[in-house]
Amino acid sequence: MSDDKAIWPPIDPISAGLHGRCPRCGEGPLFSGFLTVGKRCANCGLDYSYADAGDGPAVFVILIIGFIVVGLALWMEVTLNSPLWLHLVLWIPLTLVLCLGALRLIKGVLLTLQYRNKAVEGRLDLGE
Repeated sequence: MSDDKAIWPPIDPISAGLHGRCPRCGEGPLFSGFLTVGKRCANCGLDYSYADAGDGPAVFVILIIGFIVVGLALWMEVTLNSPLWLHLVLWIPLTLVLCLGALRLIKGVLLTLQYRNKAVEGRLDLGE
C-alpha cells in the first residue's frame, strides 16, 4: 500500500466497498467470486494481497441481522401468537438471504476502509 495520492483521486471507501470496487481507483472489481477477493485490480493494478478482513464482517452480520430477525420474531410471537412452523418458514429463509447479502457488502466496506486507513498487521518497533 504505497502513497499514491498524486495519481489517483480520493475515493469514498464506503461507496467503493458497497459497490465492490477497487479502493484506489474505484473502477476495477474488488471480488473475483461472491466473497473471494481478487488478486489485483484489473484497472489500476493494485495488489489486493493486503486485504484480510478476518472474521470482522461475519461478526457485524451476526449482530445486525440477528438483532433484526430476533426482534421481528419476538414481535410476531407476542402480537400474533403464531405456531412454531410459521416461525421456521419465515425466519430461516429471511436470515439466510439477509446474511448472504450483507456479508459481501460489509466485507467490501471493511476492505476499502482497511486500504484507506493503511491498516496493516501490527509489528514490534525494535528501535533499529
